[in-house]
Amino acid sequence: MGEIAKTQLHISVRNLVEFIFREGDIDNRTGKIQSADAMLEGTRIHRKIQKSKDKNYQAEVPLNYVVHNPLFDLTIEGRADGIFTEENEKGEELVFVDEIKGMYKKVMLMEEPVFVHKAQAMCYAFIFAYDNELSNIGVQMTYCNLETEETRYFREIYTFDYLQTWFGRLIEEYGKWAEFQCKWHEKRQASIKSLQFPFEYREGQKRLVEDVYRTILRRKNLFMQAPTGVGKTISTIFPAVKAVGENLGDRIFYLTAKTITASVAKDTFRLLCEYGYKAKIIQLTAKEKLCLCDEMECNPVNCPYAKGHYDRVNDAVFELLTSSDFFTRDEIVEQANKYMVCPFELSLDVSSWVDDIVCDYNYAFDPTVRLKRYFQGGKGDYIFLIDESHNLVERAREMYSATLYKKDFLTCRKFMADLDKKVASRLTNTNQKMLDLKKEAAGFTLFEEVDSLYLSLVRLKTELDRFWEENHHLGEKEQLLDLYFQVCQFISVYENLDHCYKIYGDMGAEDFYVKLYCIQPCVNLEACLAQAVSTIFFSATILPVEYYKQVLCGNKEEYAVYIPSPFEERKRALLIGEDVSSLYNRRGYQEYYKIYLHIISVITARRGNYIVFFPSYQFMEQVLDILFEEGYPYDYELLIQDTSMMEKEKEEFLKRFEEGPVLACCVLGGVFSEGIDLTGDRLIGTIMVGTGLPQVSSERNLLKQYYEEAGEDGFAFAYLYPGMNKILQAAGRVIRSTEDEGIILLLDDRFLKPYYQAMFPREWTSYQVVNRYNSKKAIIDFWKERDEDEI
Repeated sequence: MGEIAKTQLHISVRNLVEFIFREGDIDNRTGKIQSADAMLEGTRIHRKIQKSKDKNYQAEVPLNYVVHNPLFDLTIEGRADGIFTEENEKGEELVFVDEIKGMYKKVMLMEEPVFVHKAQAMCYAFIFAYDNELSNIGVQMTYCNLETEETRYFREIYTFDYLQTWFGRLIEEYGKWAEFQCKWHEKRQASIKSLQFPFEYREGQKRLVEDVYRTILRRKNLFMQAPTGVGKTISTIFPAVKAVGENLGDRIFYLTAKTITASVAKDTFRLLCEYGYKAKIIQLTAKEKLCLCDEMECNPVNCPYAKGHYDRVNDAVFELLTSSDFFTRDEIVEQANKYMVCPFELSLDVSSWVDDIVCDYNYAFDPTVRLKRYFQGGKGDYIFLIDESHNLVERAREMYSATLYKKDFLTCRKFMADLDKKVASRLTNTNQKMLDLKKEAAGFTLFEEVDSLYLSLVRLKTELDRFWEENHHLGEKEQLLDLYFQVCQFISVYENLDHCYKIYGDMGAEDFYVKLYCIQPCVNLEACLAQAVSTIFFSATILPVEYYKQVLCGNKEEYAVYIPSPFEERKRALLIGEDVSSLYNRRGYQEYYKIYLHIISVITARRGNYIVFFPSYQFMEQVLDILFEEGYPYDYELLIQDTSMMEKEKEEFLKRFEEGPVLACCVLGGVFSEGIDLTGDRLIGTIMVGTGLPQVSSERNLLKQYYEEAGEDGFAFAYLYPGMNKILQAAGRVIRSTEDEGIILLLDDRFLKPYYQAMFPREWTSYQVVNRYNSKKAIIDFWKERDEDEI
């Protein structure tokens, strides 16, 4: 028999030592504040120091060492910043490994090197000494201030025997993690081999599953439109899991925009586990929702979970990993309390060892919060499943944009005047640059450039970097820290502006602001998508697909598939109200009253649960005033979506559909217009008021102009496509299974125009035109026919 292939594991020297030797507190008052900028500056200072050395100095030397274990081969790899030789006092040549670190600290005040940094250099020293059979080797730590370029050196000489013993203990400590990883990987892969689809395939569903698997196999991207109720979640997760079983990927990221859809994904993974799938699964929760303190102050002074967090977190993670497979919010919080560690950071550390991660788009795409542990390096063995991917368009535009408000500089200047004159002076200067732009702007104004503001921000940031290093206990820190991050983001975006951006200034509700607006996010998204082996974009509403391909990927040649609806058309009544308009110039009591009459016709034609979707809260309030004044059937419970509903309130809202009858008033594009699953008689009709078009604004018109200049239909890109997506999503709440029946009433005469009907899904092959006088009869006739079919 041939030798069984061992699992091949890889870890960088830096990740290894940072994982094993991390210690101390979480402290948001220092360190991480300028980490992103320090990385860029650190790269620059590395190169400058390396170039300043003589020919004896070898820069960026690749090194690797393989640890052999019965279960695995662990390759430890990295690049030494420099390797050089010097003569010692005896005239003997001694090799040194140089580790360069750039920082904002005053390096001359350092008494010793940071141990994690030195440990990294010691690993390189051991590997180089091993490869070259050296009995002694030196380690040089080079610390350089990123602003002044002042440099401090620390040196130590080690025997090979000492480094070998030290390195052996390091590998022994990491060995339990590697063994866990191997054993679990073997168990997971074995479980996937026999895993079967947990349901009988619906019409079109098997093809959907096959298309997803085939796309991952070919390492491509896929845009998939499938109607609501066809089972998109299981039909994407299952083939992705099977692909992992064939070693086509190693970790699945299920990315979504809303908590409701994330919960559906989590439940789907749990279902596969019930059918034999062995996997570690986590849904990442936002920090503010996990924080155990009254106020989210992430430092050892204000948070007991931050103090000594890194001393205990590895033990907390390992115990959790070896005692559970499905990591819920409650389980994370319980473990955090047991070990007195931060639950959010604990969840991120646990996620490093799991197979499937359910999380928000931000964790993969937003440059300010994306998970650097996965996405800072090169390509990973990841499969991205992007749920309700039509939502990613607007989310991405905001992720890659940057905005500064003038008042924030004034606010911070007031309390900084007595704390730091240099920072206050820079805040004053930046505020003046904003004031100059405000005077130049006459309302909404496009700028070709804002170089003067940019240079002022760079100088301000330099002073703030210095200030943060010297002051850790500023009472007003929160406001200044928020401004600091906004400044950093603005600088970063400005330095990478391209044709996908526009710069504009405008007066907001209370203050003047300048925005670097990302109109076409595909370039930024493409860099993130490149880190996955395959990405599946799926939604019930990604038509026209060419639009989404262009905006999200910049490539109209990506794979696309349209899954037809498996549901019988006769079980759905599609009605269009010809006598109603939501156009702004026609809004008034008369139009609102006609809408009221349509609503009453629907809910009195058949007793049951209904949702009315309005274009805005203001519009909804106008119709509600009439509803309260004129009345509605006494036995109906009236539910009204609120602007600030918490998760528990949303859950309670949906629970009311278990009883009924219910008349719910909601807003198009809101949390209840997509991702909710009210099957059977829990929902028998939806009424869509208006076409869902976004409100006319200067920014929307900027989008329109941009795409017109690119030869596209600007109105469609800026208004029609986003609006019709809201309509189709809301309409899709009615028919969720083969047994569902119901009505869809579109209240706006624009739905009768070919321009809008071109956006209808293929299954909307016929509709009935109604008005406030005959809509009730049309609905009664539909239900009568349905009742007769069931007899």
